[in-house]
Amino acid sequence: MSQHVETGIIPGIDPDERTRDRVLTAVLEQGPVSAAQLGSLLGLTPAAVRRHLDTLTREGIIEVKLISNAKSGAGRPARRYVVSRRGQTEIGDDYLEIATLALSELAKTSGAAGVSDFAERRFAKMEAKYQSVVDAAGDDVAARSKALAEALHEDHFVASSNSLNPGSAMAAEQLCQGHCPIQELASSFPEFCDAETKVFSRLIGVDVRRLSTMASGGHVCTTHVPTGRAVVRKLATTTADAAPSAGRTVRIQRPSTFVSKHQQERP
Repeated sequence: MSQHVETGIIPGIDPDERTRDRVLTAVLEQGPVSAAQLGSLLGLTPAAVRRHLDTLTREGIIEVKLISNAKSGAGRPARRYVVSRRGQTEIGDDYLEIATLALSELAKTSGAAGVSDFAERRFAKMEAKYQSVVDAAGDDVAARSKALAEALHEDHFVASSNSLNPGSAMAAEQLCQGHCPIQELASSFPEFCDAETKVFSRLIGVDVRRLSTMASGGHVCTTHVPTGRAVVRKLATTTADAAPSAGRTVRIQRPSTFVSKHQQERP
């Protein structure tokens, strides 16, 4: 199956199966993707696309995810297709196997701390990319969560941030991700989920709590973001010499990146 997905051409089979392989390849590369997007990408009629999608769904190779509107959360959830866990297994992924072996060796030589350090370095790029986008939303926690969700959605994480219990002491945002590009890897190494959660906390500016992850079997990755508090700025201090005549030093405080100092709490 893996050779089929790489080439999109399977000698000795009928054109219908070959087209189905093209549909599977497109779902693997573009998912979560709609039937209309697949038809436009592959030059197929809506009826043809849906026929192949129905077959692949019955076989358990792909599955449907219902995705809410990332910006408004209104309207009926949209249907998007992704490759299922079974499909990922049948297709095969040499890169996943290599990455898993490499991280296993890292764990043997450096322990869990080594894997955690690697995961944190990997997510440092995400934090640097999204920092200015989230900061532009201001100090409102809910606005920052929604800004982060939109940035994640644009990068194909199929993310949304929905308000819960507004105006109450339990007010929160529920930040959801419907797609995880390292889902299988994170199943073996939850340090990746932990590192991503820490990045979300630093970006938004409050402690957040992971309620579910796709890597642990959840339908989506869900992060609880409490909004009944202000974003916390940590002030970094530096020492600088004052004028020579003063004969002393002064401490200058400068605002640094947003970080969270609150303890996690249950929703």
